[in-house]
Amino acid sequence: MPAVASRGRGRRAVSEINMVPFIDVMLVLLIIFMVTAPLITPGVIDVPRAGQSSKPPDKRVDVLIAADGRLSLAGQITQDNLTEKQAEAAIRKALADNPDMPVMIAADSQLHYQQVIDMLKRLREAGVQRVGLAVK
Repeated sequence: MPAVASRGRGRRAVSEINMVPFIDVMLVLLIIFMVTAPLITPGVIDVPRAGQSSKPPDKRVDVLIAADGRLSLAGQITQDNLTEKQAEAAIRKALADNPDMPVMIAADSQLHYQQVIDMLKRLREAGVQRVGLAVK
C-alpha cells in the first residue's frame, strides 16, 4: 500500500522518490571503481604504418635528425653535422633552383617530437611547400 499523508480532512499519496537506496548503490560502485582503477594497466598504443607512394619524387632533400639532435642532409644536398640555421640556409639555396622540391624529415624514434616540429616550422619559414615525414 502506498504511503499516505494526512493533512486536514483528506488522505493523499506521497509522491516523493526515496533516494537513499540510489545513493547506497552509487557509493558501492564508486568504491569498486576506486579499488579496481589502479589495477588496470594501460595498453600499448599501436601506431599505424604509412603506406608508400607509387613513385617517390626524383629530386628531393632528406633532413635526417639523429637521436642526439645532429642534423644531416641527404639527396639533392649532402652535408653532415649541421646546425638548424645551416640546414635552413642550404635548403633555401636548393629551393632557389627548384622551388617545388620536396623535403622529407626522417627523425630517430628516441628523439623528442618537439624537435621534429621545430624543424618542420623552420622548413615552412624557409619557403618549402612540400614537406613530408619519413616513416618506417
